[in-house]
Amino acid sequence: MDYKDLANVIYPDAKSIEYYEEMYKPRNLAQGAEVTRFAPSPTGFVHIGGLYQCIINRALAKQTGGVFYLRIEDTDQKRKLENGVEQIVQALAKFDFVPDEGMISENEGKGDYGPYKQSQRREIYHAFAKYLIERGLAYPCFATPEEIEEIRKKQEAAGLRTGFYGVWAKYRNLPVDEAIERIKNGESFVIRLRSNGREDRRIKVKDAVRGHIEFPENDQDAVLIKADGLPVYHFAHVVDDHLMHTTTVVRGEEWISSTPLHIELFNDFGFKVPKYAQVPSILKEDDGKKRKISKRKDPEAAVDYYHKEGIPSDAVCEYLMNIINSSFEGWRKGNPDKKMTEFKMELSKMGVSGAVFDMVKLLDVSKNVIAKYNAKQVYDFAYTWAKEYDEELAKMLENEEYALKVFGIERENSKKPRKDLSKWSEVKNNIIYMYEAPTEFDFDKITGEDAKKVIEEYLKVYNFDDDKQTWFDKIKDVAEKLGYAREVKEYKQNPDNWPGHVGDVSTVIRVALTGRRNTPDMYEIMQVLGKEEVVNRLSSVCK
Repeated sequence: MDYKDLANVIYPDAKSIEYYEEMYKPRNLAQGAEVTRFAPSPTGFVHIGGLYQCIINRALAKQTGGVFYLRIEDTDQKRKLENGVEQIVQALAKFDFVPDEGMISENEGKGDYGPYKQSQRREIYHAFAKYLIERGLAYPCFATPEEIEEIRKKQEAAGLRTGFYGVWAKYRNLPVDEAIERIKNGESFVIRLRSNGREDRRIKVKDAVRGHIEFPENDQDAVLIKADGLPVYHFAHVVDDHLMHTTTVVRGEEWISSTPLHIELFNDFGFKVPKYAQVPSILKEDDGKKRKISKRKDPEAAVDYYHKEGIPSDAVCEYLMNIINSSFEGWRKGNPDKKMTEFKMELSKMGVSGAVFDMVKLLDVSKNVIAKYNAKQVYDFAYTWAKEYDEELAKMLENEEYALKVFGIERENSKKPRKDLSKWSEVKNNIIYMYEAPTEFDFDKITGEDAKKVIEEYLKVYNFDDDKQTWFDKIKDVAEKLGYAREVKEYKQNPDNWPGHVGDVSTVIRVALTGRRNTPDMYEIMQVLGKEEVVNRLSSVCK
């Protein structure tokens, strides 16, 4: 008996790999077009690092006229969550990541290179595993957990590398007849690679982010197919990326050490090795030390966190693009109105050390993003968020006509749009004075009876129909009548001549109306509040 007999006993019904090569023909794309994929496991929430990789993958595909697809790596059946795929699809959709191909719901995919769920591609992996077994490049291994543990202890006692390699690879050279007999007797087994690598030989790999990296060859007889018949990541991604014609594999730097194994597998099949772009991790500053952002420790590691906080998806993506390519920030300043997708991302310009996640910087980016929204966009986003996370705010925003006027203050037709919002969870506190009259007043410089005099005098001249210049001139008139400097610059030239200036007078009016010293344009606020509300608020302070 030979290896082909062994392969037929293990996978009697497996098709030839030529069958799948014919089924998954090369894509009809222009030269240079990139085919990229996001390939998460449905074992938990989508991580911010996953979104980070999605941005890179989509940019590579879009800017080259290629394809970005979503593949689900669900071969770990014990850890997968119910509706885990749907959660991934929905989480990405909230950030406007709709793949060109791949999974679009829990059980539905689109595209000609599916199934896009690895658990549904079992027969494909068996065909490719059979191919390796037939050529003596893989073998069934019957090692029990106890045997593997015993090997590890012996290696450690001898001061050797641990693992399944060389003379330690028990069952590597088991006679074919004996292997077949064990299989027919129902013994449990996995399929392992019969590695031809040697640790004392080196290989060079050009990583798209890090440049040339040198490794020892892989010499480990790694598991390819588990006892349950499903593949491990190392094997599945080689088969899938070949058949789906992936050109660039973007993944975390934790996979760097596995690259020699993956290259060996591609070479064993005679496949072209894709470009690897092994991107640095997103880090977190913790007690002065940097560490990888953690699903367990850091709420901001989950992309759902940003939706709950009300940070716009656009802002999160723009911030991550800043991390990906530092040149993006300058591009954005020079192209404030262009879509982020118009920026040409370059892997070679990525830093190789992990970037520290900076929430302050993210919120600063978010302020700039929201500042570019018109009133209707702010209303729609805020109201949608409020209906899910803030019932009180949602009730406030039910009157869309009024809310649009509120959000339009210093936003519509403004040369310098307001930047006082960084997330939708700030909206209620930001606009509450437009819905509720203040009950506490801190007038700053002009207080007590003097503040009341300012309001009383202003009420005598207030006219809702005044244009902005007339409105402000009347405030100047009130200031002058009560002995304050009509112009701020006059006050600054001779501060001892006056108890205050027109700015202090306008602050009294502002605080009486809003309860705040700093607000957007007061004229616009008064126009939106309306004559009756303005008079009522000012009059109540004088009582």
